[in-house]
Amino acid sequence: MNITIHTAVLPHTDPEASLAFYRDALGFEVRNDVGQGSMRWIEVGPVDQPQTSILFAPPAADPGVTAEERRTIEEMMAKGTYGWILLASSDLDGVFEKVQSTDAEVIQEPMQQPYGARDCAFRDPAGNQIRIKEVR
Repeated sequence: MNITIHTAVLPHTDPEASLAFYRDALGFEVRNDVGQGSMRWIEVGPVDQPQTSILFAPPAADPGVTAEERRTIEEMMAKGTYGWILLASSDLDGVFEKVQSTDAEVIQEPMQQPYGARDCAFRDPAGNQIRIKEVR
């Protein structure tokens, strides 16, 4: 069986801020940008990995989500506990320095973890937790 990861989805609350952050701070290319206003679906990904993308979608855009569920999602996003993703880089310190120069909230500077990985963490403009693991 041959299965690959094609697209991971993260919510956004400000499409322009999310687009600028992933494009300018992380160097991702914009692959698709459809919709208008806050109802935009934006697809980005690493330039050298055209088969793998992150899709930014409005939170709770599904008509089956209740008003109470929407409030819960908004509360979780505000606390940074709703969406997250793990990325990897061979230049963790360089990536961290570039991200730190933006308005991103730093959660953890690069450090060696007790489980063997060296990583850092920050929040994107929507509050999603982004962890970056060092790979060699």
